[in-house]
Amino acid sequence: MTQGRLAAGFTLIEVMVALAIVAIALTAGSQATSALTRNALRQSDALLAQICAENELVKTRLSRQMPGVGDSSVACEQAGRTYTVDIAVRPTPNPSFRRVEARVSDGGTPVLGLTTIVGRY
Repeated sequence: MTQGRLAAGFTLIEVMVALAIVAIALTAGSQATSALTRNALRQSDALLAQICAENELVKTRLSRQMPGVGDSSVACEQAGRTYTVDIAVRPTPNPSFRRVEARVSDGGTPVLGLTTIVGRY
């Protein structure tokens, strides 16, 4: 080899820097994928919980009776998952109306709450 020619190829430091850059990019991609997956699961839970809550509130409205004040709980199965719907009926300042709140939880973890007013029929 003559003195005027440089050796071809990458140095160890250049290879290490390139590997570090690839590792950082892969880590960021993995975290983004995890965040998207968690968000999709959260949206799915919220949608299923909303169906459960709306079902209970519609049942109350369709009964065509003034609901009694108090609390109750019912299980709701949607897409193979079981949610607990807690119904709370409270009086309002106007005796012809009641406030009905449906709170949906998944294993004790709150997922969603919906509230409506039911009037005397």
